[in-house]
Amino acid sequence: MSVALGSIGAFVPVLPTVPFLLLAAFCFARSNPEWEARVLNHPRWGSAVRDWRERRAISRNAKRAALATLALSAFVAWLTVSGPWLAAALVPITLAGIWIATRAE
Repeated sequence: MSVALGSIGAFVPVLPTVPFLLLAAFCFARSNPEWEARVLNHPRWGSAVRDWRERRAISRNAKRAALATLALSAFVAWLTVSGPWLAAALVPITLAGIWIATRAE
């Protein structure tokens, strides 16, 4: 299921890819080492999964993409939401951005 959601996330902008592949690799490590190796050796996503698993690191390009998406989300929220709902949108966006920005590269 995680691999399927990660695959869909590669094409749908609002659905993340790597977190689902991290979950898949975690599950495969305990159930099917061959599938775990396939996730870790994937030509496009394997390096991101390995970097996170080994060093808890996010690449600079991935950080930029994530932070740009969060900034766009915050801007859209600013334009379309008001009152306490704006804070309900901006607080998690800000916290997620801080968390991503402070991860190793």
